[in-house]
Amino acid sequence: MSEVFPKLHNAMWPGLVGKGPDSEPPIDLDTMLDLTAKAEVNGTRFDGVDLFLFEPHTSIDSDADAIQALADKIAAKGFNVGSVVAPVWPPTGGGSAMGSEEERNSFLSSVRKACHIASRLRQLGIRPYGVVRIDSAASPHDWAQDPSGNQKKIAQTFKQAAAIAKDHGERLAAEGEICWGGMHSWKYMQELLELTDEPETVGFQADMAHTLLYTMGYNAPEHRLLPDAYDWSNRQPLDSALKQMTSALRPWTFDFHVAQNDATVKGAGSHDKTGRHCLPDDPNGKLQIAHDAGHWLRDETGQLTKAFRHICWDGCMFTNQTLLKQDTWNSILATMISVREAHGWSE
Repeated sequence: MSEVFPKLHNAMWPGLVGKGPDSEPPIDLDTMLDLTAKAEVNGTRFDGVDLFLFEPHTSIDSDADAIQALADKIAAKGFNVGSVVAPVWPPTGGGSAMGSEEERNSFLSSVRKACHIASRLRQLGIRPYGVVRIDSAASPHDWAQDPSGNQKKIAQTFKQAAAIAKDHGERLAAEGEICWGGMHSWKYMQELLELTDEPETVGFQADMAHTLLYTMGYNAPEHRLLPDAYDWSNRQPLDSALKQMTSALRPWTFDFHVAQNDATVKGAGSHDKTGRHCLPDDPNGKLQIAHDAGHWLRDETGQLTKAFRHICWDGCMFTNQTLLKQDTWNSILATMISVREAHGWSE
């Protein structure tokens, strides 16, 4: 019997990112799993979830029993696990990838722990695909104090992280966002991946909302692809910009987030300003999601790359009121289905 790909996943971290003492309370993992499991569109449901390996969802220091309990909990919903987020940032126990030796060691420690959990979930049969997500854990402002030197430091740290990933049979994907130094433009992201020079192990995680900000040159105007005072009603320049950006980054892309953006930025809680995630049907959304996903899922000739076996919805910093509505997840699932209908395949 044939299977349909890519599998459709929902991210669990919208229940955590931007939540906390300075914002709204986090939404626990059980609730996020329940909302995902109840989503349904004409008989189609989500196939799995992607995880943030940080409390209160999942401890990065989880022991064998805790990892088994996590696998059992997710399997009980009929889900697989796909990609997992390593908590590489200083507030979550990590450290800057371009920082002091101590900070970089903390970064690598978080990667090692995340790879251990990810590989164990794979061994338990609950995680047939996916990557470990990282970033530079440094700001563009700090990076700009020594662009060349800091870029080399990040690449060196990523190369060390690659060795850890290989030991666990894992791959790493750096999620390009305007808020991460050395990764804050499409050009700098490409440069960093080339400097790291681990094409089989360290790649790119493309989020449709964050990479839209790349085309605008939000934190790197020197790499802006869209014209100044761009008229969003004219799609041709946007298609050209997306084509140029994805031509550079698609060959490195290991993981993909379906998302919507209104060409603005947002920060909440401890999270710095980054590409604002919108609901898929937001009237201010600038992306034609199913169409624009094709820039990442197909090559220049229009052929499917089949580079990853699942895609994941990412929508962070929504209000809890929005996140707790079942209709939110049904609408998101419908959008995910539209992407697969346009760019999916059977095996």
